[in-house]
Amino acid sequence: MKKSLQYLTLFIIFTIYSCSQQSENRSLEMAYLEAAPSTADQEIEEIVERKLIKEGQLEFESTDFSLTRKTIFEAINKYKGYVSSDQEFNSPGRKSNTIIIRVPADNFDKLLQDATKGVERFDNKQITVKDVTEEFLDMQARLKTKKELENRYLEILKQAKNVKEILEIEKEIGQLRAEIESVEGRLKYLLNRVSFSTLTITFYESISTQTKFGQEFKNGVSNGWNNLIWFFVMLTNVWPFILLGILLLFGIRTYRRKN
Repeated sequence: MKKSLQYLTLFIIFTIYSCSQQSENRSLEMAYLEAAPSTADQEIEEIVERKLIKEGQLEFESTDFSLTRKTIFEAINKYKGYVSSDQEFNSPGRKSNTIIIRVPADNFDKLLQDATKGVERFDNKQITVKDVTEEFLDMQARLKTKKELENRYLEILKQAKNVKEILEIEKEIGQLRAEIESVEGRLKYLLNRVSFSTLTITFYESISTQTKFGQEFKNGVSNGWNNLIWFFVMLTNVWPFILLGILLLFGIRTYRRKN
């Protein structure tokens, strides 16, 4: 009886000690987990390069339409960019040109400075930077998981025993492959937007507005005035002949009256 009580006492003591140890270990694990995210975040920030999408929109008036266009294209060639869209618009009182440029991200600011050289005032200027690092990492993690799952399905497919199992597994693989291609397409799109920044430049030139009738009337008045001036100039050159003609006419009339 005494031995039974001793064993029971030892068992209770051992149980209490084990519980206290487990509680202590659990507390240490919780403390580690709470500290781990901040350390992981710091490591990610240090290791992963930030994925930034930079875009710009400009609009300004040009005093020399052809020269402004030439300046922009020289900057594009200099900084290894390319034109993704080039549109010209003509409207009453205004002629404009909108050029969408893709340029390596590192050359964005340089191209912006050279392309707008000499511009004193911008009607509109917007530069935006979007951080897509989190989305990029999330897409990479999803892609990795889906590819691992695809490999598992392929292994299961090798062990399929009948046509029904094969068709079901192939159906799942087909859906998974479509999702993988979608994620890969999104990643390629993000990489392209990060690698090449987008700059949209709109410049315009103001032109006078006149109707066809108004223009012709203005030209007629101008031509009439010029012709009148040339008429007087001609008279100053031939005035002796005009005077001689007047005298001759007067003499003939006088002679006729006497006869």
